[in-house]
This record gives sequence, structure tokens and C-alpha cells, in this order.
Amino acid sequence: MPPLGRLLRTAAILGAVPLFVQLALLLSEEVSLGGMVLASGAIALMALGLAWFWLVNLARLSAALRAAAEDGDAFSAPFMTPRLPAVADIEEGLTRLARSLQARHALVGQLRAADEAIVENLPDPLLVLAEDRSALRANRAARQLFGLKPGSAGDLAALLRHPALAGTVDRALVERSAQGTDLHLPVPVARELYAQAIPMNPPLADGGRVVVVLSDRTQMRAVERMRADFVANASHELRTPLASLIGFIETLRGPAEDDAEARARFLGIMATQAERMRMLIDDLLSLSRIELSEHQPPQGRADLAELLRAEVAALEPILRGTSIEVRAPESLIADGADAEQIAQVLRNLLENALRHGKPTGVVKASLARVDGGIRLPNRPGLLLTVADDGPGIPREHIPRLTERFYRVEQGRGRGTGGTGLGLAIVKHIVNRHRGQLIIESEPGQGARFKVWLPGE
Repeated sequence: MPPLGRLLRTAAILGAVPLFVQLALLLSEEVSLGGMVLASGAIALMALGLAWFWLVNLARLSAALRAAAEDGDAFSAPFMTPRLPAVADIEEGLTRLARSLQARHALVGQLRAADEAIVENLPDPLLVLAEDRSALRANRAARQLFGLKPGSAGDLAALLRHPALAGTVDRALVERSAQGTDLHLPVPVARELYAQAIPMNPPLADGGRVVVVLSDRTQMRAVERMRADFVANASHELRTPLASLIGFIETLRGPAEDDAEARARFLGIMATQAERMRMLIDDLLSLSRIELSEHQPPQGRADLAELLRAEVAALEPILRGTSIEVRAPESLIADGADAEQIAQVLRNLLENALRHGKPTGVVKASLARVDGGIRLPNRPGLLLTVADDGPGIPREHIPRLTERFYRVEQGRGRGTGGTGLGLAIVKHIVNRHRGQLIIESEPGQGARFKVWLPGE
């Protein structure tokens, strides 16, 4: 029901002209007073009825428009009663307009969804930042790079506080042009990134003012370092066995040419040196491959207990009086693990323990689930421990044991058949698995190597 005041005002507007005509006719004595009163009453009633009909039409039309604007519903014809011709024309025009706007809205939604799908599936990590430099969203590549949960930007505060990146974002906003910089992220594993900050003007639909595109150049830089390191390490470590081989060859060609006993002994030494070179090259290549993928966490699953038993069985032919004592559950599954690399960790640690333990001693290997502990992360994980009963390692040498070719005693590794790369390989594999390598030892008490891997 229209408000009474508005109804009377509208009726007055509609009936004013006919009433003035009646008054003019009365003054000119064209009609009688009684006839004018009857005509005026009829005009007033008709004006009220028409005003009510008009206002009801407009009120329903207004309600339909308000609902479409506030609730986001599509405009639809609101009338179940007869309409004035003018209102019908307005309604028809609004209906066409609403359909057109609805089609445009659907098109905008499709384009926005397509844009989000493109951004989400870009191979390079991408972040969208707000005016206050907080992260609004991150695409799939960025979430995988930083270990974020799907559907969120996660905690990127440490990255966004990086001085080089923060300065680049500030310059992009001030100069209103794309800016780039190199980033070095040391944790959880070292990464080399190139960041490009692109200002958005006008802002994106979600309020994003800056888009940061990250290019992971870790592998490219690792390849460059691998080439240089491989040449340097190979030339340095192969020099001694090569010199030995050359010396024996010259001896066999000269003084020992007809000495069968010396020839047999020298050929045995040459075979040992050649095998050492082969092992050294294999370890260098293995280490280089691991370093190339160290920044990419593995996605598979591995049964650590099964792998441990398999590696112990493979070492039985070379035990030579030493025994390996295994304590492990029937099965211990690690998620996010590379089974081949975990097997290499087990093999290297067991061989290292056999190499440096007592000739008739015992190597102890154990596996267990842990919920933190001394020197361990304070969260659930899997703990591998390999302990030997050898002479132990002086404390000052422990921090450097995982360096390439580092030896506690000069020539110790060569004399026992090691290449000096086993623990370096272990360290890089553990880093790739986002784990932790702990070395404990005291002189005369053997050494314990612990590998903690994340796991529920």
C-alpha cells in the first residue's frame, strides 16, 4: 500500500487539470453547481484510483530493481497484475538491460576464471601482493616452491622481508615499472632465484597492486658449479692414481718387463688404482646429480626398514669378521622420500662404519619413530642411527666431515678404500629430504651417525 501522503499528492497532480476545467465551466455558467460537484467527485475518485495503480506499479518495479542490485539476482518481471503502458515499456527495457548485463557479468566471470587458471598453472612461481606488501595469493608453482597449503598464500613473511625483494617491490610501486633482482635463499636448502616485481595499475580484482614472478635458477647455477667442481675435483683426486698407473706401466715396460712375479704384483696394484678411479668418478657424478635436484623435495614413498635390511644383506659378502646388528620395526614408511637415494644413504653410512670400525667389531643400525629429542627437531619424524666401535673422531673434525674429500687423517680414506665423498653425498640427500644429519663421537668410543627425516 503506497503511503497516504504520496497517494494524495499524486492524485492531486492527476486530477488538478480536470478540476480547473470544471471550475472554469462553473464560472462561465456552462454547468450548474450541482453538476460540477458530482463531476469533481468523480474526477477525485478516478485520480485516487489512477494514482494508487501508478504508485503500486512503481513500488513493485523499485522493489525488483533493489533486489537485483543488493542480492545480485537477475532482474525479472515483478508484476502479476495489469500494468500501465508506460510502466510496461520501462519494465521491458529494464529486462533487456538486465539480460545484457547478466551476459556481460557471465563473460567477465569466465574471463576472470580463465585468468586465474592461467596464473595458477604458470610454470614459474608467482605471488600477488597487496598495497601493504602482504601476500594475497600464490600460484601452484609458488606453493610447491615454498611448501604452502593449496588455496592460500601461506606464511611468506620471511621472503617478503628479504632486503633485495622488498627494495625491488618499493621501486616498482614508485617508478610504476617492472623491476628485477637476484635472491639467495639459504634455507631450508640453498636456492638461487630471480624476482621480477610488476606494478598493477589499476589494481587487480582482489586488490593486488604488485605481481612478483620468481624464476628458480638454482639448477642452472648448480650445473655451472658442477662443471667447475667436477673438473677441479677430478683433476686433483685422479692425479695420484694416474701417476701411480703411469709409474707402474713404465716399470713394466722397463726393468720388470721379464719379471713375472713383479708383473703380477704391479698389475694387482694397477687394478686397485683403476677401481679407485672408477669409484671416484661414480661418486662425483652421483654427488653432482644429487646437487642438481637438492632444491626439489622428493614426492615418493620408501620403506626404510625394508631398505635397511636389503643393504645389510648386500654387504654380507664383504663383512670379513665384522657383524651388523639391526634393530628396526617390520615396516617404517617415509612419505616424500626417494627410495633409491635413501638406499644410498644407508649404504654409505654402513660402508663407512665397516671401514672405520674394529676388524671383528659390531656395527649397530637402528630405525625408530621419534617425537623430538636432544638435537632433533621438535616434531614427529623417523630416526636412522648407524654406530661403529672404531677409534672415534676428535671433536674438532666433526663439523668438516661432510666436506668433499675431507679426511680426519691424511691418507686414511685412501688406505681403507674410501673416496672421501660418501658423507658429502649423505648430507646432500638428507638436505633434499628436508632432514637433518647429526654426527656424535668421542675419541676411543666409536662414532654415531643419525639421520632424522620428517614423517608422521
